[in-house]
Amino acid sequence: MNIFDKFLSMDDYKDQYSISTKKEKLDIEYIQRFLSHCSYWAEGIPVEIVQKSIEHSMCFGVYEDEKQIGFARVITDYTTFGYIADVFIDENYRGRGLSKWLMECIMNHPLLQGFRVWQLSTQDAHGLYARFGFVIPEDPKRLMRKVVPDIYKKKS
Repeated sequence: MNIFDKFLSMDDYKDQYSISTKKEKLDIEYIQRFLSHCSYWAEGIPVEIVQKSIEHSMCFGVYEDEKQIGFARVITDYTTFGYIADVFIDENYRGRGLSKWLMECIMNHPLLQGFRVWQLSTQDAHGLYARFGFVIPEDPKRLMRKVVPDIYKKKS
C-alpha cells in the first residue's frame, strides 16, 4: 500500500451502487476472471499479474451493495500523467450509466488533477471517453509503443 492509498481514498454512492478507491475492497479473483475471459486486451492474464498491477496503480472498484461489478485503474505519477486501464462494467450491469459515473469519479478525483497528459486505449468505447475530452491524437506518429501479443498465453 502506498501513502496515497491510505490517506486519499474515496467512496461515492448512487442508489445501491458505490465506487471506492479502497484496495482492500477489491475482489482480485473477480477482476482477474473478467480480464482473462471477457476482455479483448488481457485474455489469459494470470492472477499474480493482476495483483501486481493493482498494487502499483490507483484503483476504482464499482459495487452493487458489496458485490463488485466493475473496475478501472489509473497508472500515474500523481503529478503529470495518468493512463486509464482495465476499465469494465460487468455485462449484467451495463446500460445504467455506471461507466460514465466511473469516469466522472476518476476524472474528478482530487489526487488526479492538473495532469498535463491523460491517455488510454480503446477498441470500442470512443464515445464514452470523448465525453471526458479524450481525442484521437492529431499526430499519432509522435506516439510509440511496443506490444507483445499473447504474452499471458505464452506463460501458461
